[in-house]
Amino acid sequence: MKLRTILAGYFKLDGGAMFGVVPKRLWSRYQPADENNMCTWALRCLLIQTDDRNILVDTGIGDKQDEKFRSHFEPHGDTTLIGELEKAGLAPDNITDVFLTHLHFDHCGGAARYDDQGRIVPTFPNARYWTTRRHYDWAYTPNAREAASFLKENFAPLAEAGVLHYLPEGGMNEIVPWLPGLSVQHCFGHTEDMCLLHLDLPDGRRLVFCADLLPSSFHVSLPWVMAYDVRPLDTLAEKAPFLQQASENQWLLFLEHDPKTEVITVAPNEKGRIAVSRRMTLEEAMEG
Repeated sequence: MKLRTILAGYFKLDGGAMFGVVPKRLWSRYQPADENNMCTWALRCLLIQTDDRNILVDTGIGDKQDEKFRSHFEPHGDTTLIGELEKAGLAPDNITDVFLTHLHFDHCGGAARYDDQGRIVPTFPNARYWTTRRHYDWAYTPNAREAASFLKENFAPLAEAGVLHYLPEGGMNEIVPWLPGLSVQHCFGHTEDMCLLHLDLPDGRRLVFCADLLPSSFHVSLPWVMAYDVRPLDTLAEKAPFLQQASENQWLLFLEHDPKTEVITVAPNEKGRIAVSRRMTLEEAMEG
């Protein structure tokens, strides 16, 4: 098994929205904002390669949106989803599976693209795309709070093309026998039925793709919950046991949006609170 970070660029989000009730004088020490109170965040995806599978976890923003959209979120950077896959020696046709943690635009925008005829088609034509039926239905008929985050052009074409598959209520093991160490954690604080990917590594350790339960290393502190979350108290209830397990078992936590840090481990600090104990690249994490 090989793991590789696929950095699909960067974008900007409002600092207050990303840190919720935490005062700016606190969060700005770690994540400075520009003159419009916007902070830079990564669009960090994960590539899992086995002997016969190339599995992509999330797909970034993509490039389908118009200039008005781009002016709101300012996607930028020298790397792109397809460009980074090419560096790994892969073309879109080589991707066999795309796991979408949830269908907010910054996680699934790259899942579909415009073809030469101006039609929106799956970016990865030979891949099976994975979500849950519960989350798809939630995204397809969004509430007013999340409507701007669920853009149908990012995911409805996948269903129309017949490439979208729904996870069972439990994990993925029973449907991906070629990767028995893969399982899913269902979360409901950020949005309805967001799925975190847990991957048991050959050396006995566990890597968790944290999606928006833990979007960055700054969000390890329990009260640091995004204002984007539809049920922030549920996020608190989900984060606490997750971080406790991560600390006890020294899970490797892969961070999708942290502007600099790819992977962390956590442990109790001198005050007994769970905190970041180590920061590393994915390559360093795989070295042990």
